[in-house]
Amino acid sequence: MAFELPELPYAYDALGDFMSAETLEFHHDKHHMAYVTNGNNLLKDSGLEGKSLEDVIKESFGKNAGLFNNAAQHYNHVHFWKWMKPVAKEGGIPGALAAKIEEDLGGMDKFRADFINAGVTQFGSGWAWLALVDGKLAVTKTPNGENPLVHGGTPLLGCDVWEHSYYIDYRNARPKYLEAWFDNLVNWEYVAELLEAAS
Repeated sequence: MAFELPELPYAYDALGDFMSAETLEFHHDKHHMAYVTNGNNLLKDSGLEGKSLEDVIKESFGKNAGLFNNAAQHYNHVHFWKWMKPVAKEGGIPGALAAKIEEDLGGMDKFRADFINAGVTQFGSGWAWLALVDGKLAVTKTPNGENPLVHGGTPLLGCDVWEHSYYIDYRNARPKYLEAWFDNLVNWEYVAELLEAAS
C-alpha cells in the first residue's frame, strides 16, 4: 500500500498564533512529504508492499530501520494533523473520554501535567503520547518516530516534539509549545473517536 500525503483538514492559518502557517507549510509540505517519498522508496522490494501502514510499522520495527522510521513518522503525522483543530472550534472533552481519564489517569489536571512532562523530558526528537494499553489509558513518550503501536498500545493522542514542529513559533521553548498545544489545539473529539474504536 503506497503512502500518500493527506491534505491538511484545515487552512494553513487556522491554528492561529499557537501554530503558524509557516510552521504548517514546512511541517506538512516538506517534512511529512519527505517521509512519504522516502517511505515509498524504501517500501519497494521490502516484502511488505501489500501490508497496511500499521503492519508495515510493526513488521519493520527492529528489522528495517529506514522503512520503519519513515512509515512510523508518516503514521504519526497522518494522525497529528487530525489531533489538532482550528482554534475557533471550541469544544469540551467528550464524556466517555473524560471519565476514562479520571478513572485511569487521576483526572484532567494530572493527565495534562504528565503529558506535558513526557514531552518536555523526551531527550532529543520524539513524541509524547496518550495510549490505550491493555484496556487502560497510559501517558508515554518515544524517541524519533517510534509510537505505541510497537509497544503493545494504541495511540490516542500524540504531540510531535521534534524541533521542526515548534522551532519557528517557539524557538527552543518546548515546554511553552506543549502547554499551548495541549490547552488550545487538541481535537478531543478525534481522541474520543480513537478511544471508542480501540475499546
